[in-house]
Amino acid sequence: MTLLLAAAAGCDSQQEPELPSVQEKLRESHIWGQPTLRIGVATNEPLLGEVRNGVRVGFDVEIARYIAASLGYEGDQRIEFVSVSTEDRIPALQGGLVDFLVSSFSITEERKKLVSFAGPYFVTTQEVMVPTRHKNAIRTIEDLRDPNYKICTSGGSTTEAELEKHQIRTQVVKNVGNCVAGIRAGRYDAVSSDETILAGFLARYPTEFEIVDMPFGTSELLGVGVPIGDPALRDLVAYFLDKSYQQGRNGQASPWQTAYNRTLGPWLHAEKRQPQPLDVPKLVDFDDKAPRR
Repeated sequence: MTLLLAAAAGCDSQQEPELPSVQEKLRESHIWGQPTLRIGVATNEPLLGEVRNGVRVGFDVEIARYIAASLGYEGDQRIEFVSVSTEDRIPALQGGLVDFLVSSFSITEERKKLVSFAGPYFVTTQEVMVPTRHKNAIRTIEDLRDPNYKICTSGGSTTEAELEKHQIRTQVVKNVGNCVAGIRAGRYDAVSSDETILAGFLARYPTEFEIVDMPFGTSELLGVGVPIGDPALRDLVAYFLDKSYQQGRNGQASPWQTAYNRTLGPWLHAEKRQPQPLDVPKLVDFDDKAPRR
């Protein structure tokens, strides 16, 4: 009898520990008990994050709404969208101005020392957009090095560092929208940024610009930025991004695919699928522990 009890105890000790639930993770996060979520988004990036007729629209905004609803904050009355520029994203997270951020935020090793990331939720590349007056003149990286041309990019972006690595002198401004306005006013000759951001401005000014594919050789993994001191919230965002990914993988209409098809899809002219998020925790969702009737 003693041996049998010892064997049974040994079996019990080898059983898998019970998985934490979404609800338990929420209780561990800093958003627990908050009436609204503060989400950082861009304001002047067409197709990604902008205000149109008083309403926030764009791919990043749709992803933000999906994550918020998954966390229990459904509807814009439960969300406070906070406008952030490229260079203000990390300070906004570190200073507690936003709970998380969905704003063309590339995942890099340097940034991971300052903030946490969930994702990626999109893979893009660095490109260059030129006005039609320069479409035959600026075609290569060597052309960008020509001192006669003023190349513009946004401060604090991965593109700024990549251009510097290629010995390309740049005019650094607050966001890509300032670059585009400067090109239209004749102050700059080209702008470099993520293809997703440039596609939005091409959609706004389709007859004035052209995107030039240049071999920078870099893929940008866009992630949701989360305060580095809140691993529970990072896990929750990663978990719900993965739920969307699994839906799309199983042939279902996923929130990600719906958002892409009605925003970026028609302008990128490429069929894309949601990338698989990394470091996704195993959790039990809200209703999975409820008794079945």
